Amino acid sequence: MHAFAVMEDDTVVRQIDVPAQEPEGREVRLRVLHSGVCHTDTHLQQGYYDLGRRGRLRLTDRGIPYPLVLGHEIVARVEAVGPDVHDVEIGDVRLVYPWIGCGRCHRCEAGQENYCTSGRSLGVNRHGGYAEVVSVPDEKYLIDIAGLDPSWAATLACSGLTAFSAANKVLPLPPEAPVAVIGAGGVGLTVVGILAALGHRNICAVDIDPANLAIATETGARTTLVSDGENPAADLMSVCGGPVDAVIDVVNNTQTAAIAFDALAKGGTLVQIGLFGGEMVVPTVLMPLKLLTVQGSYVGTLDELKQLVQIAKKDTLPRPPILPGELTLEGVSGALASLAEGGVPGRIVLSALPGHQ
Repeated sequence: MHAFAVMEDDTVVRQIDVPAQEPEGREVRLRVLHSGVCHTDTHLQQGYYDLGRRGRLRLTDRGIPYPLVLGHEIVARVEAVGPDVHDVEIGDVRLVYPWIGCGRCHRCEAGQENYCTSGRSLGVNRHGGYAEVVSVPDEKYLIDIAGLDPSWAATLACSGLTAFSAANKVLPLPPEAPVAVIGAGGVGLTVVGILAALGHRNICAVDIDPANLAIATETGARTTLVSDGENPAADLMSVCGGPVDAVIDVVNNTQTAAIAFDALAKGGTLVQIGLFGGEMVVPTVLMPLKLLTVQGSYVGTLDELKQLVQIAKKDTLPRPPILPGELTLEGVSGALASLAEGGVPGRIVLSALPGHQ
């Protein structure tokens, strides 16, 4: 099968051929229909994460294999099944949960496969959805999306799930308690929409681009802030009428982490989901004096994705703009370049060409 991969120490996307294995046991092979493009893919393409003064965390040092077929927001059609598969049939269209763990550790046994330190995540630790076909090790990772736009549904596997899991970490709060979302790109807009869908009303979106903030208002933000002032934390508190009860930092670089921390109210919670990199330096005494919680959040569990799909089926979930593209070498390369340059107003989703579906 044709697939589009990045090589070690080479950011150029190249076409490679990967043999399509016959599924065994509970394995399922699917033909890719739609594959979303995520900022995580750009970090995997670069080959490292920024650790601020600690330098770079090379992904090969974390056991990431190259060449690597990226793509973890996958909707695909079942093409072949192993002999122990019972709940899906050839021809079924399914959303893939890509954050697959080892299946043996206590985290996996507790349903927290995204916490697993020996993960087998599609598009990260093993070949993903920038390909003609993808193999999934167990049918339990396939979710029925009947009734949903499959192109939008693909984004639920990462941007939607990341946003939902982060929202679950700050809610419940009184609906009028101020919650700030820093970053109003594709994931940030999804965070705003999910908070609104869960009944929260006082949401402030923060971004450097007024155009993104205009979309955030349509998605559910009550207030917005262009964070280009000399003291953006003070500006955020001014817009919100005081310190904020929670911040979800979708960017999570050195600058935004400082804004988020400084704007927190006593007892406030900061959830960091962005991977843009940098470092966070805070006065330690304020942690106990203000009873603050700073928590990292990485994607979400299989159960959370199932919950999110059910919410989506109720048609109450605002949608960020979906920018279509082609699942070709040129389409993958162009989408990753656009995302790395910034300013994409929503989510890019690549679709297989007619004849390849």
